[in-house]
Amino acid sequence: MTYPDWKIRGPEISTCNCNWGCPCQFNSIPTHGNCRAGVAMRIDEGHYGDTRLDGLLWSAMFAWPGAIHEGNGEALIILDERADTGQQAALLGILSGESSEPGATVFNVFAATLSKLHEPVLAPITFELDESSWTGRFTVPGYIDANASPIANPVTGERHRARVVLPHGFEYREAEFVSSHTHADGPIPLDWADGHGHIAMIHMTPAGPVD
Repeated sequence: MTYPDWKIRGPEISTCNCNWGCPCQFNSIPTHGNCRAGVAMRIDEGHYGDTRLDGLLWSAMFAWPGAIHEGNGEALIILDERADTGQQAALLGILSGESSEPGATVFNVFAATLSKLHEPVLAPITFELDESSWTGRFTVPGYIDANASPIANPVTGERHRARVVLPHGFEYREAEFVSSHTHADGPIPLDWADGHGHIAMIHMTPAGPVD
């Protein structure tokens, strides 16, 4: 099967309700028995066919009643309000997982676990990231406010850095693990402090992350 020619490259902030490290990253059951997550990405360079995606943002919220692979999840995709109709269609083509090789990208893998997909939202998205301090934030008014910062040593309060490499990962090849504080209203409520988070440079095509 031939897939559309697309690529996205840029930083991503991902947050979830698991404890720091997130067992799901290692094929284990989520900390609290269920999975809830918020994510956003800034596309520094990207295209879908002839449609340029440079500079656009996207965000998404997810919830699964159990482990992700057990299914019955729901998702809400939020697209940058600056995207024109062609760019909106291109982003949805990527984020839906339909334009990826089976199992090659996080979009395709997640799509297979969802039983409910809310109507996409077009809204203003704010995305901030400081890689020198590994802090970041993304917000969508009325939907989500997520913050990421380094994990703090519970005894000394000092920054505890952790970086994970997944040579065969379908989301990233390398990520900085951080702590997250996320609150979301709307169709997929999210609310936690000191949850898991990771910051990664995403470089992806229909065949998956690029080394």
